[in-house]
Amino acid sequence: MERLAGALDDAAVLLDLADEESDPQAAAEVVADLEAVEADLEELERESLFFGEHDDRAAIFSVHAGAGGVDAADWADMLLRMYLRFLERRGFEVEVDEVLPAEEAGIRSATVTVRGEHAYGVLEGERGVHRLVRISPFDSNARRHTSFAGVDVIPEVEMAEVEIDPDDLRVETFRSQGHGGQSVNTTDSAVRITHLPTGVVAGCQVERSQMQNRARAMALLASRLADRLRKEHQAALEEIRGEQGEAAWGRQIRSYVLQPYQMVKDLRTDVEVGNVQGVLDGDLDRFVDGYLHWRRARQEQSRRE
Repeated sequence: MERLAGALDDAAVLLDLADEESDPQAAAEVVADLEAVEADLEELERESLFFGEHDDRAAIFSVHAGAGGVDAADWADMLLRMYLRFLERRGFEVEVDEVLPAEEAGIRSATVTVRGEHAYGVLEGERGVHRLVRISPFDSNARRHTSFAGVDVIPEVEMAEVEIDPDDLRVETFRSQGHGGQSVNTTDSAVRITHLPTGVVAGCQVERSQMQNRARAMALLASRLADRLRKEHQAALEEIRGEQGEAAWGRQIRSYVLQPYQMVKDLRTDVEVGNVQGVLDGDLDRFVDGYLHWRRARQEQSRRE
């Protein structure tokens, strides 16, 4: 802040000199200096948006097919592709933990771990229900269908942060399932772990050995249990306040309409984009930035209240 304030003072002095001496070269230097200050301020402004407790953690990102049958499974696959392209373009490190193909087309679910600067903060706003309206490629009568897919995002936690009793676990092994050309092994090394008291499940199928898949599945389970505890704590606070919290699955956050018009609209921030194909190809920056500004505005309003 002091450096930027000093740069502004220097620009003001140089501008006065340029004005007094009618020096266009000095005036051009002022413009260049101010453009550099503006770029720094924009970066500082963006950093200020990441104030959440877990924003700097890695994110465990899941996509699940919802209502809509085969269209929903295909929609979940489209969402996974969209996010993978977005994350690749933004330079995040992505580890695909599990992909469960659907019977006819698409996927039932997928889980990936995302690491990088502000990984959880960038992805937090994608949690919720995503709605697709299009002419179904699976309908012989070419009718318009609406399908849904759910996205869940939780911060990754260290194993030491969560206590798990081994007696509370059911560990299952099975053969890895390939999807979309992904390279997975074909031995019975995939692992799925169920926490019996809560029913929370985590699995991994992409590592080369059963031991590696088990270790990764345990890490995913720990993060999901930690998220469950956070939600239970928040629900208890809301009950004390007399408020009713929304169910995550029932919260439709964004609509992607391909027919009868083309528009992607975030229902929280009112951000709209007409280039639907660009969004589906991973151009999500406007939606991510819109959510971060919306989140900060809500925090500021809460403080005032």
